[in-house]
Amino acid sequence: MLGVLITLIVYALVLGLIYWLVDYLLGVFPLPDPIPRVIRAVVVVLIVLVIIGLLLELAGVSTGIPRWRIGRAVYALSTMGA
Repeated sequence: MLGVLITLIVYALVLGLIYWLVDYLLGVFPLPDPIPRVIRAVVVVLIVLVIIGLLLELAGVSTGIPRWRIGRAVYALSTMGA
């Protein structure tokens, strides 16, 4: 449970950084009007799908989507001394 929460926090930080980077790059490189909106919408949809998958895993529902087990590795490292 703790591993999933840590993974959720790490994913939220990384996904927020990816969204910020896409938003920044779209502001730096001007593109015709509908293209930036479509790119932002696709990025938001992907981020929401990843967060929903993580929340489903937190609830105990198996989604079948493979993901990195960052939270389990951090939890294993944090309990090595205990």
